[in-house]
Amino acid sequence: MANGGGYGWALAAGCNAAFAAISAKFFATLPLKYGMVILFNVTMWGCYVNSLKALSSLQATVTNFAANFISSGLAGYFLFHEPLPSKWFAGASLIILGVFILSKSSIVEKQNSD
Repeated sequence: MANGGGYGWALAAGCNAAFAAISAKFFATLPLKYGMVILFNVTMWGCYVNSLKALSSLQATVTNFAANFISSGLAGYFLFHEPLPSKWFAGASLIILGVFILSKSSIVEKQNSD
């Protein structure tokens, strides 16, 4: 699997994590709320595991976190009318830059010393 697919899975994992948090706030009935949270969390873990097949654990985790952070912030703005100050955009830009740097970095494999 190419790294692009791994990043796609990591982004999907982060978005599903955000959807789980959103559904906990958005739905009124408890069975629907818990059902949606469980569904999105199970989907998030499936996507995350698939991302680990193509990426290092660091790349998958950081990309997952970045997607969760950005999608949660945007959902808060659009769905719940929360303000997004300029500091949020500065932080989001730095996170995206960090993910880009990690995606371009080469991973040096450890040599077995046995």
